[in-house]
Amino acid sequence: MKKSISIVGGGTGALFLAAFLDHDKYQITIYEKQKSLGRKFLVAGDGGFNLTHSEPLDNLKLRYTPSEFLETCLIYFTNEDLVKWLASIGIPTFIGSSKRVFPEKGIKPIAVLKSIESHLIKKKLKFKFNKTFTGWNENGHLIFNSSEIIKSDVNVFALGGGSWKVTGSDGMWLDTFTKHGIKTTPFKASNCAFQIVWDKEFITVYDGQPLKNISISIGETQQKGEVVITKFGLEGNAIYALSPMIQTQLSERQEASISVDFKPTLSSKVIIDKIKNSNLNVTQTLKRVLKLTAAQVYLIKNHLTKEDYLDSQILADLIKNYPLQITAPAPIDEAISTSGGILLSEVHSNYELVEMKNNYCIGEMLDWDAPTGGYLIQACASMGVYLAHNLNKK
Repeated sequence: MKKSISIVGGGTGALFLAAFLDHDKYQITIYEKQKSLGRKFLVAGDGGFNLTHSEPLDNLKLRYTPSEFLETCLIYFTNEDLVKWLASIGIPTFIGSSKRVFPEKGIKPIAVLKSIESHLIKKKLKFKFNKTFTGWNENGHLIFNSSEIIKSDVNVFALGGGSWKVTGSDGMWLDTFTKHGIKTTPFKASNCAFQIVWDKEFITVYDGQPLKNISISIGETQQKGEVVITKFGLEGNAIYALSPMIQTQLSERQEASISVDFKPTLSSKVIIDKIKNSNLNVTQTLKRVLKLTAAQVYLIKNHLTKEDYLDSQILADLIKNYPLQITAPAPIDEAISTSGGILLSEVHSNYELVEMKNNYCIGEMLDWDAPTGGYLIQACASMGVYLAHNLNKK
């Protein structure tokens, strides 16, 4: 007789878990509170659908915080494995110039989701929609919609984080788990914009302007890429990847200090030589010779006294190390993802809750973090596949 598995949530982790479970061994039901599966999966594709990242596995593992927590599942189901599996269900991919992996041109996120759904339907899964998890009864059985009781041999929770409420990923489950004695930590915005109090004249002119080919540092951590100047502050991949470190400083000091290198491909010495050897005035040298944007020149010029602006050493040092103070993250619901949730100490290495046998948690509801660029989907998929592997052995 088949054992029953209830998967609570219909996002990436849940879908990959269901796809890799032994369907001859388990009767599988996915319970989703929305009217359809993968709502956040679809929204994630609005800005370019990164399915994973193609960098070598040893580098990829280090993108996660903490990296050791996800190492085993990433080794078990790698980025190459993900690409091969997608191809097997009719989703060919390509590697973009950023080394991110995308569906081949013309394949929309909804087509990827439908292919996964079709694969699951062939395996005779059951889907139950409009089912909101509201707790456990005294016998440890699941309760949906406050009154419907479901008894399963195994329960797997893939309830997501706290961002993008419109997709159903609202983090409302956190209080339910906390009251049940499971240790949690509040959600924090990750991969989000961060607040900087700009000079009014500056932001009036340069709101929406990009800062390309830069590098941002916080402490010993550095991230190359680009950002966009906004009325709120900065947003974009060069700052998203620094979210864990920025949030840590904000928690400790109520502000965070970052440093921008406007010309990461040039050394201070090269910059000084270019300034000294130019026949143009300083401002024109910055724009024409060093190819700094008007926004960058404004920031530099207004940070220095006139005397320091004419000093090539001081000027070069500032170009390589422009300080900015961050005062707050964007609201959680505007974040791409969140950190926080269930403490990692609350689950075994196979994601089973320490104090609740046969109850497992995967995906963004656990307290780990990752940058954008395919890393989030990869981790959720790897966790789902790795858990399926362990359950199939039981």
